[in-house]
Amino acid sequence: QVQLVESGGGSVQAGGSLRLSCAGTGYSFSGHYMGWFRQAPGKEREGVAHISPGGSPAYYTDSLKGRFTISRDNAKNTLYLQMNMLQPEDTAMYYCAAGSTILAPLWLLRPENYKYWGQGTQVTVSS
Repeated sequence: QVQLVESGGGSVQAGGSLRLSCAGTGYSFSGHYMGWFRQAPGKEREGVAHISPGGSPAYYTDSLKGRFTISRDNAKNTLYLQMNMLQPEDTAMYYCAAGSTILAPLWLLRPENYKYWGQGTQVTVSS
């Protein structure tokens, strides 16, 4: 049974940092692209970043470059998202996802191209 379990969310003040983790089991973690997505209330789910099965390259949505860093540890079957300089507009439910189809980077920011999903972890940033 495939499971993706996110952790590390919470409430922080603007300017703070959080590190999200996503543990994947029940499938070949190292054989899949992994992505982070987020969804704020009333908004569509949007791609944050993705990373190739081997750990490089990584790709970010333009607006988050420089503040967020995606990484993975295939030995631990774990995906990470380091988030720095958080702003209130970063408030959302954050999801990790796994996909196996090789696509162009922009297409891998689209949620419909991922097969497995976690339940999400809430990030709340106050001003």
